[in-house]
Amino acid sequence: MDELDRAVVHALQIRPRASWTLIGDVLGVNPVTAARRWRRLEEAGLAWVTAYPRLSDSRIVVSGVVEVDTEPGAAQDVAQALATESAVANLKLMAGGRDLVATVHARDLGELARLTTYLFQTTPGVRATRTHVSTGVPTEGSRWRLRSLDSLQCARIEAALPAPPAAVEPTGWDGLDVRLMELLGTDGRMSLRELAAVTEAGLTTVRRRLHSLLATRVSLRCDLARPLSGWPLSAVYFASVPGQYLAETVRVLSGVREVRSCAITAGPHNLVIDVWLRELADVHTFEAHLSRRLPRLTIGDRSVVLRTVKHMGRLLDGDGRCVGVVPLRNPHGPEPSASDPDLSVG
Repeated sequence: MDELDRAVVHALQIRPRASWTLIGDVLGVNPVTAARRWRRLEEAGLAWVTAYPRLSDSRIVVSGVVEVDTEPGAAQDVAQALATESAVANLKLMAGGRDLVATVHARDLGELARLTTYLFQTTPGVRATRTHVSTGVPTEGSRWRLRSLDSLQCARIEAALPAPPAAVEPTGWDGLDVRLMELLGTDGRMSLRELAAVTEAGLTTVRRRLHSLLATRVSLRCDLARPLSGWPLSAVYFASVPGQYLAETVRVLSGVREVRSCAITAGPHNLVIDVWLRELADVHTFEAHLSRRLPRLTIGDRSVVLRTVKHMGRLLDGDGRCVGVVPLRNPHGPEPSASDPDLSVG
């Protein structure tokens, strides 16, 4: 990736569905050039735009961070099997006190229990699991930036964002909403005309539904292969802080550049922090940095990510490139097949 590639990615991180006219104008290049650069990155699996249920609202999706212990030598096979499951959003091969860490999305706590029981009990090679229920996601990957644009360029793109709606409550999902999120999960920049053609809905209807979804229930993000980001390594910290300092702690963590995502969890640790790092020694350097900034924070355990197998529905190779898509299951979509009684939703 050269500087123009990185600038295009940064622009789409700010506004994933920005027009090429806007991006070209901000970057000072022909819109056709900007679009061509993006297509090249996307086709090579180096960058992509995806959609997923809004993680900050437990009425939309309940998430569980699941630590998985496998039988000796079975971690790779277990990971490949779990990666095909649409309810598994993220999947990492780990070093340290667990073999895998998975993120599972469900409609509610009951469905999360059924999903985790079904997925892990029926996967050969799984020895034990520990599920941390997420009670909040104060920061996640859609907020992470490459920082290739200057402040003026960022401001111009942000100024073109639609105004946030005034306290709109999420409404129920219907078949069109579910299908739109599925399509955007595969290609978050699919045009309105393409969406209308595939869903067989009117262009005006699709435009209105898409605006409603992105305002209240669905998030978009532009991701790239991590080795190209300048932060080639990743680690997960399991941490705790006294409850009265939780809000202050997550506010600070949200502003730390290395922090990719942070989940508040109910369990032996109340924070699971996913970070990107520049080199292996930074696993301890970063921990020391957090201790200085947040003296009340206690790191209970940490694990280095050996490989990210799946990232928000994208299947990744050993170099972090996207090599396939398993569209994320919308918890409010069609119920699981009756052939899977453990997954039936009451």
